[in-house]
Amino acid sequence: MIRVGLADDQSLVRNGFAALLDAEEDMTVVGQVSNGEEAVQLAVQEKPDVLLMDIRMPVLDGIEATRQIADRAELEGVHVIIVTTFELDEYIFDALRAGAAGFLVKDTDAAELIHGVRVVAAGEALLSPAVTRRLISEFAARTRTPRRVTGIGELTAREREVVTLIAAGLSNEEIAGQLYVSSSTVKTHAGRAMMKLAARDRAQLVVLAYETGLAQPGH
Repeated sequence: MIRVGLADDQSLVRNGFAALLDAEEDMTVVGQVSNGEEAVQLAVQEKPDVLLMDIRMPVLDGIEATRQIADRAELEGVHVIIVTTFELDEYIFDALRAGAAGFLVKDTDAAELIHGVRVVAAGEALLSPAVTRRLISEFAARTRTPRRVTGIGELTAREREVVTLIAAGLSNEEIAGQLYVSSSTVKTHAGRAMMKLAARDRAQLVVLAYETGLAQPGH
């Protein structure tokens, strides 16, 4: 059972999402809150597998709430999906750096919402091609000097290759096809890379790949 939390200051949005998710046999909504401070408390008390988080909320915004959740080791299993009004919201970049596992647009259809929750609960990143391109351009503009991250030197050649392809927005299946290996092998390499780089999830792996220069914009 996938346990989901909802954080949005608009009750209509929360109730709509809750109705959709609770109707699924493999999902249950464990709590609804209306601001970022309450979202952190919900994460601590319920430890949902997925927490749908609005960006603009009173008391504490969704980005800072996401950062506080990501910074707590005991909340490692709580994956935040940022819910935004626009796909290219200027704050998506900051939300992903703060520890979000991906994002959804508020007017997404029911099937996409449900699929997104399952994807993130399974440990995948939820980044559309448009957002991946935006991330790449942001890193190209902001990152002049590569960030040094402990563990980069420990990556094997294959792990580096897999991380680079993940940063390009490819799924496990697409990477498997390109490298002529199985999807489970790709998942293993990705998991080892995340452990070595202390990345919370695949979204963080993408962020680290560009920040460290492991992946290069345009390549």
